[in-house]
Parts: sequence; structure tokens; C-alpha cells
Amino acid sequence: MADAAVEFLLENLKQLLLYNASLILDIKDQVEFLYNDLCLFKAFLKDSTEKRRSNQILKELVKQIRDVVYEAEDAIDTFVATKAHHKARKVIEKMIHILDYNATLRQLAKKIEKIRAKVKDIYDNKKFGFEALTDPDGAGKGTKEKKPPIVEEDNVVGFEDEATKVIGLLKGGSDGLEVISIVGMPGLGKTTLAKMVYRDPRTEFEFYRRAWVYVSQEYSRKEVFLNILGHFTQITDAINKMTDEMLAKKLYEELGKGKYLIVMDDVWTEAAWTDLKVAFPKNNKGSRILITSRIKNVGKHANPNRDPHDLRFLTNDESWRLLQRKALGEENCPEELVQYGKRIANECGGLPLAIVVIGGILLEKGPDWWETVANKVDAYIAMGQDRRMNEFISLSYNHLPYHLKSCFIYFGMFPEDFEIPVWKLVRLWIAEGFIQEQQGMTLEDIAEEYLEDLVNRNLVMVGRFRSNGKIKTCRIHDMLHEFCKTEAAEENFFQEIKHSDQGTHSSTNLALEKYRRLCIHTRVLSYIASKPHGPRVRSFLCFSAEENILPVELNSHIPGSFMLLRVLDAKSLIFGRFPNDLTQLVHLRYIVLSSDFKVIPATLSCLWNIQTFVIETSHRTLDIRADIWKMIHLRHVKTNASTSLPSPLSKSRKSKDDALMIGSLQTLSMISPESCSEEVFARVPNLNVLGIRGQVSMLLENRSGSMLFDSLGKLSHLENLKLLNDVFPRPPSEGKLMTLPLSYKFPPKLKKLTLSDTLLDWKHMSILGRLDNLQILKLKDNAFEGDWWQPEDGGFRALRVLHIGRTKLETWNASAHHFPRLRHLFLKHCSHLEALPLGFAEISTLQLVDLYCTTRSAAESARKIQRKKQEGQNNGGTRFKLCIYPPEQ
Repeated sequence: MADAAVEFLLENLKQLLLYNASLILDIKDQVEFLYNDLCLFKAFLKDSTEKRRSNQILKELVKQIRDVVYEAEDAIDTFVATKAHHKARKVIEKMIHILDYNATLRQLAKKIEKIRAKVKDIYDNKKFGFEALTDPDGAGKGTKEKKPPIVEEDNVVGFEDEATKVIGLLKGGSDGLEVISIVGMPGLGKTTLAKMVYRDPRTEFEFYRRAWVYVSQEYSRKEVFLNILGHFTQITDAINKMTDEMLAKKLYEELGKGKYLIVMDDVWTEAAWTDLKVAFPKNNKGSRILITSRIKNVGKHANPNRDPHDLRFLTNDESWRLLQRKALGEENCPEELVQYGKRIANECGGLPLAIVVIGGILLEKGPDWWETVANKVDAYIAMGQDRRMNEFISLSYNHLPYHLKSCFIYFGMFPEDFEIPVWKLVRLWIAEGFIQEQQGMTLEDIAEEYLEDLVNRNLVMVGRFRSNGKIKTCRIHDMLHEFCKTEAAEENFFQEIKHSDQGTHSSTNLALEKYRRLCIHTRVLSYIASKPHGPRVRSFLCFSAEENILPVELNSHIPGSFMLLRVLDAKSLIFGRFPNDLTQLVHLRYIVLSSDFKVIPATLSCLWNIQTFVIETSHRTLDIRADIWKMIHLRHVKTNASTSLPSPLSKSRKSKDDALMIGSLQTLSMISPESCSEEVFARVPNLNVLGIRGQVSMLLENRSGSMLFDSLGKLSHLENLKLLNDVFPRPPSEGKLMTLPLSYKFPPKLKKLTLSDTLLDWKHMSILGRLDNLQILKLKDNAFEGDWWQPEDGGFRALRVLHIGRTKLETWNASAHHFPRLRHLFLKHCSHLEALPLGFAEISTLQLVDLYCTTRSAAESARKIQRKKQEGQNNGGTRFKLCIYPPEQ
């Protein structure tokens, strides 16, 4: 991981020299010299990527580079933190500590000189490989054309007959609750088969009420119940605070209402099933539970009356077909690759995961590389299945571009089987320094390209997609997750803190003093209370499933233990008041807090490096008093409350350096309507996502529009806008509905619009129809009021997704030319709607109609649309899917 370490330190030093030179004024020359020295390392590491895979001398050299870079990073970061604390002291305290400060300064200057000497020694020591570095392929390569991600298939090679068998087991049998299990060794495709069954139209028709949950080796009973319950009802704060026993009872009651299917993926022990089964009622309605497990006895224990379904290995022919799909994107292999490809497929032993991983190595490669891989795979033939699989993964990892290695290993930080939100992952990668700048692209866009590259290489699986087609969640296979943890331990990349049976926390390998990243999944409070000492720790991620109220007296333990933190994800810790001690962590770039407070104090401004600030609070309002406009690196502010922002300085009071303080913010969600001023929006010209929560009606009072939309129209980069009219108790409308401003007042690049409780008149939909770039329109509960909607001709030319929530709409007159590009239509609780427009059958792009709790007549009209679409599908038209709940409609 030396590549990422050098990249980050160079960027860190550059930021210090550009924006915070006053903090390093006394050592500025030494820092500049060190920066230039380290640039040599960067060039060497980039050019040696290919050669060091097989050169042990170069591998040793890279380790030495990593160690000296870490040493330099520790020295600089420690000094900056010390200098920041010194500046924050009062005058008398500064005088008292001046001798200590000067001593620290002299020590750092000497340390930098020693580090520079080490850099020179490594670089001058020719025997370590600098002069031997001859890799004509490593330098000067142009950027290759980017291929779209290979998305997960609905029908996987070799599993068609297996899926039919399992679906038959689900649909057959008695009316009582039955458990069906799929068992087999790791990598055989149990989860893939279960997903195929879960998504099959036959399953969806039979079990509309269904849920999927990952259990894993180390599971939280409460989290499992919450995850299942979330498929059937809204998870409120009250539900979140329930004990696991209370949740089991609530889930039992919810599932008892009808027929259901629950998929429990990756159940490890018989005890786990016994622990969880109390939440599943035997309601004699034909309900089913589908379990996947690598242990056959788990399936036998769950249902002694039925043998588990043993998943078979792929045949050689099926293995070859799958390899072609994963390496080439289709089953049409060029003749010159066939002999090598079949050799590789046969040696994978019928294990789908092995084939998929090898397919990622072969992606976009020529015959010479296919022959090389075939020879390497041949060398693994005598190994056991597990060891051979590990070698395949290692082979794939070793051939990743250097900029992707850190990103991939980072997946090991998350719990096993954890479905990772991409929004979170991307911003963590950025804060960690893994993302390299490219001209004309944001760091976020580059990070998403990195993720797509890992998906292309079959190392990362897509969980869910967003409405716009981008990846929403992702995860990695258990065997890849284990590889990441093992590799991380060798590289000293991160360490997982585990709770032992003796009640103490422990970890493997290196002493805590050497850790740079920590992740902890259980008993976070006891770990913090133990006052751990991690002077080099840069990242601390908590993934505890249980929420823990952090006592005030422990607030100081986090900065006291980890003074150089860059990343702090403390979502599972509930802070009773804002932890002012955290403002000592001047290197923080990413912070997630859960809280019970209503105010963010001015001291937050001390965290000048913050890029991402996420806070979840139990209050409906939040007041940020910190001067966020001076936090020049701040890119994302995300809260669940209606947040009041500080007013920017007036034009007369702006400083000369104000130009540096404008333009970083990309996300502001959610903010209060009162904060939607011209001065605020003038400070965020690059804003991409904006969420407004509160009395939105004050912004939509007349057709001419308000200052909000006068200013919003100037946000030329805004693509995602959410308006939540959150007013309780809701005042009577008295027949007066809100209105929208004219279309030209909306942001010109707006692609996604979400409205909730805005009580607009349906006639104003014509305004939204004129938004040229609008692709996703989500009308949540009570967004529009009225019983009749007739769209205007020529509108919604770009709309792809339409979501309509609770409404009194009865009559909807429309045809295909009103929504020419519509792909997905979702209707929820439209309990008055008489029918869907039958003209929707003529929309060539329409792929999905999903009705939830509508009327019988609306459901029948949807079936008519389905029949017409199926006729078109038989003639080569777009594949169409209809979902209706409850099914009896």
C-alpha cells in the first residue's frame, strides 16, 4: 500500500503549503524539500507496478518506502496537530508552554532531516532496483476505453435447472411453514442461486411479501430482525430502540398477516437458526424460509423432514460458457483464445467463484496474456480446492492497477456480508487519499469509476442500483473478504479489533502503536473506555449493530487515544451533546456522528480539513453555528434534520481570500427553508445535491416564485433537488394549494426531483414537464392534491422514472407520447386511482410497473398493459415486468 501512502502524503503536504502554510512556517523549507524528494518515490512506484509483482528485491524496496513515508507522515501530522493546539491556547498558556513548543519544533526539524537522508539512501542504493527498472509497458500507456460494468445476470450459467428445482420446492409442499436450504462449499454459488430464485417472476408472483437478509458468521440478532422488518414496514426511532425480543414479537405479528418468503443467506450454525426462528410464525398460508449455508447440518437442523438441496459443481461446458461471459461479456470467443480459455475453465474445478475471478483477470487482454494465465492456473492443479481458490484471488489482486489495490483491500474493513452504501464508500476512499485527481472530473466521479472497474473485474458484486442506473450498494464474497483481511494484516493496512471470550479486546499481529486503521464491530463502548493508545491510527470505523449511548466522560477518550484521525465513523455511538473534544482532531476529513443534540457549535470550524460531515439526530431541527463557509475543503453536509446554516459574510465584510472559500460544497441535505437565501446559494455554485426540509410552503406561495427559486436557478450544477414540506401539526389547507414557480426558475441541469407533502395542484405538473433534463420524478405522499391529471403535450421528454405516493388522484388521462422515454412506474397507496393510462402499453422503453395497495381496477388496467407489452415482447420488444401487491388485486 506504499502507492496510496505516498499519494496521500504528497497531497497532504501540497494542501499544507497552499492553504495552511502558517502552521508549518517554521519548517516550510524542510517540508518543500521533503515534498520534492517524495515525488521521486511516486514516479518509481507507478512505473514499477508490473515488475515488482515477481521481483522480491523490489517488493522489499517498496516496504522500505512505505515505512519511511509513514514515518514522514507521522512527523508532519503530529507537528501540525501540536501547532494547532498551541495556536488555540490563550496567551498565558502559550507563554507557559513556549519552551515545550520550541523543543518540539527542533525535534521535528531534525526528524525531517533524518527522513530525507533515508529517502536519499533508498534512492541512491542502486542495488535495490532503481537502475534495473526497465518496464516499457509500465510508462506512457494511454488511458484505455472504459467499458460499462458487467451487471449481475438474472439467469446464471448452469443454475437454470437448479433454480427451477428450488422454486418447485418453495411452491410445493404443505400450507404450513417450511424451511428449504441450499448447501455447498464456499464459492459454489449458493447466494447467486438464491438471488436468482428470489428475483424469478414465478417467486415474485407466489410471494409478494418477501425479504432478504444476510446472517453471516458474526451476526446481530437485533440487526437481522430490523433488516427483515424494514421490508414490510417503516423503521421508526421507536422501533430502532426496541430490544431484540420486542423486535422478534413485532416481526412475528407482521409476518402473521399473510404469506411470506424470507431468504436467510449464509447461516453458519445450528444455534443461529434456533436463535432466529422464534420470529417466524407458522401461519398455515404456505410461507417459506430459504436458507443458504456452507454446512449441511444447518439445513438438516432447520428442517429434519427435508434433505438440503446440495448445489452441484459446474460442468466443463458450463464453466467455459461462464468464463466467456465474465471475460468477454458474451459467449462468442475469438478462435485464438479458445484453447487457453478451455484449459483455464477446466482447471477451475467447476467452482463459479474461481471462474468469475479469473474472468476479471482476462478482461480486455490478448492471447499472450490468456496463455500466461492458463500456465499459472495449470500450476495450481495439485492444490486443494480452498488453497487453489486463494491463489486465484491472489493472482487477480496482484494484477490490479496500483490505484485500485487500496480501494479493494478497504472492503475488508466492513463486516462480512455487509451491504455497503456506495455514497459512504466513495467518500471514505476520498478521505483516505485513495482517489487520484484527474482534470475535468470530480473526485466522486473518479471514485465511482474505480468501483465500476472493480465490478468489471468481478471482485465486487452489485447489491442494488439507483434509479439513474448507478450502483447504490455493493458487497464482496466471503472468500474475497477473508483475503482482504489477510492481505491488510501483512501490509499493516488495517486491523480488526475483536472482543475475546475473556471480555477484553484483542487483535492480531502488530502492536496497537503501529496500527493505521482500526475497525470494530462489537462492544465499542468497552473498547473506548479501556483508553486504547493508537498514536498512528488515522481511521476508526465502528460497525456495531447496537446503538451505544456514549457517557459524557468518555467523549475525550477518542481524541485522547487517536490524535491523528482522518476518518471517524461513530454512527453506532450516540452522543448526548456535541463532543467539543473532537475539534482537537484537526486532520479529520470524514466524520459520521449520531446524536441527541440540536446545536453544532462554532468550534466545529477548527476542523479545517473536513470534507464530509454526516450527522443523524433524534431532533427534527439542527442549528449549525460553525462558520462552514471558511471550511474550504468541506464538500458534503448531510443530516436528517431541518438544518439552519450560518449566514455568510456580507459583501462588504468578505476577506481577500474569499475566492478560496467558494465552490467546494457539493451536498447540502437537509437544510431549512430559512437558510435558502441568495447569500447562501451564492456560496455554493458547484452544489450538486440539495435537500430542503421544513415549512417549504413559505417558498411556494405564489406562481411568480420566491427568492428560493430565483437563486436556485443560478445553481448551474444542481442535479438532485428534494423538497420535504415537514410541518407538524399540519395546518388546514382551507382549499388553498401551493404553486410552483415557472420552469425557467428551476436549475437548468436538474435530473432528479423529489417532492413530499407539498400539496400541489396536478395542473402544475405541466411546469415539471417542461424541465428538459428531468429524468427521475418522485412524488412522495401528498405531493399533489386533486382527483384529475391531464399531462400537456410535449412534456417529460427525458423522464425515465416516475414514482407516485399516497394521493387522491382518480382520473389520469395520458398516452405514450406524454412519457416517451419512461422505463419504471411506481404507484404506492394510490387508493383512489381508477385506471392506469392504457396508452402506456405503447411506450417502447417501459420495463417495469409496480403497484402497491392501489385499486382492483388500476391493477386490472395494468394487466391489460402487460398483455399488450408481452405481445410486443414476442416481436422483439423491451422485456416488461409487472408487480402487484396485494396479489389478489
